[in-house]
Amino acid sequence: MQQALVIRRGGRTVHEEYAAGFTAQTPHPLFSGTKSFWGIAAIEASREGILSLDEPVRSEITVRMLLNLTAGYGFGGLGSAVPSYDRAWEIVPKDPPGKRFTYGGIALQIFGKYFAAKLGREPHDYLRERVLEPASVQVAAWRTLKDGTHPLPTGAHLDAENWLRYGSYVLQHRERFGEAFTGSKANPRYGLGWWLASGAMPPDTFYASGSGGQALYVIPSHDLVAVRFAERGSPNHPATVRKILATG
Repeated sequence: MQQALVIRRGGRTVHEEYAAGFTAQTPHPLFSGTKSFWGIAAIEASREGILSLDEPVRSEITVRMLLNLTAGYGFGGLGSAVPSYDRAWEIVPKDPPGKRFTYGGIALQIFGKYFAAKLGREPHDYLRERVLEPASVQVAAWRTLKDGTHPLPTGAHLDAENWLRYGSYVLQHRERFGEAFTGSKANPRYGLGWWLASGAMPPDTFYASGSGGQALYVIPSHDLVAVRFAERGSPNHPATVRKILATG
């Protein structure tokens, strides 16, 4: 069941609908929509000289491969099964680096351990200071693992207004963050934490997607950002984008 659909075009909200007691200020788990933060944070870190997207993290696995899910790790590390940084680091890849796209959360946790070592502090602190605060975004809550850390592939809770602000910030600075919206040879439809256009979507569309039907759509050619929250289900993203463009 859809709980919220909010469309913002040209910086102006042109459509809002809510159900099941939701409002623009009701926090909702993003689930894997959380992944969309980390490519943006990594690009900021690369611009500051903290890391390079193509530097090796271990063996031939690069930062970019971890973020675009082509590092060779098998499926897993989602939902309640997100491993700690240290546990993820112990997992052996199943495929050669860069050859195969496999959706999961293990690679993001390995990036988290590496990023924390580079920063000398938690990645979430850097994310807040370098991305979320400049975007005027407040995260309502983060999931906490048993070791006291917050996971990277999932775990953020945002309300519709704050997720729209994040999408609007990324839209405004899309050239700065352009590498996040470039697919890999293994999967041209997935960038650094962002899915890319498919089907009849405008070709410049990129979007964050989370379990249960959560989505943040960004369509630069229409100067449009839209947030969808849902209770369950897996949306047909091209059909949802068609509805959004027809509505907003």
